[in-house]
Amino acid sequence: MPWVILFVSAVLEAVWATALGASDGLSEPVASVVFFIAVVLSMIGLSRAAKHIPIGVAYAVWTGTGAALTVTWAMATGTEEASVLKVLFLAGIIGCIAGLRLSKPGPPGNGPAPRSPEDRPDTAAAPQQTP
Repeated sequence: MPWVILFVSAVLEAVWATALGASDGLSEPVASVVFFIAVVLSMIGLSRAAKHIPIGVAYAVWTGTGAALTVTWAMATGTEEASVLKVLFLAGIIGCIAGLRLSKPGPPGNGPAPRSPEDRPDTAAAPQQTP
């Protein structure tokens, strides 16, 4: 369920980004209201999903999906020009998002072993000089 919430939140990110563009600097009332509602709901969804998905992955999926959907919508509505390269790079973003979704996090503390003070160059003892 957290992944569904994250995806819905990313869709809302695309909604608020599109509404922000349509709001003309928040001077258009309807687009501004849509922006504010969508941004709050999108942030709530991201925060809920991040309780179950590591924040780095959740944020990357949220921003990547939202950005890809925003550009896709702009191209579909003619607001932005479509090109083969844009579509190719959007496919790359989607591929990376799928890769993050399919990756499984390792157990906590599974990173490199901490180095002892003797191994760190900044704390290594300087050789003793005799007078």
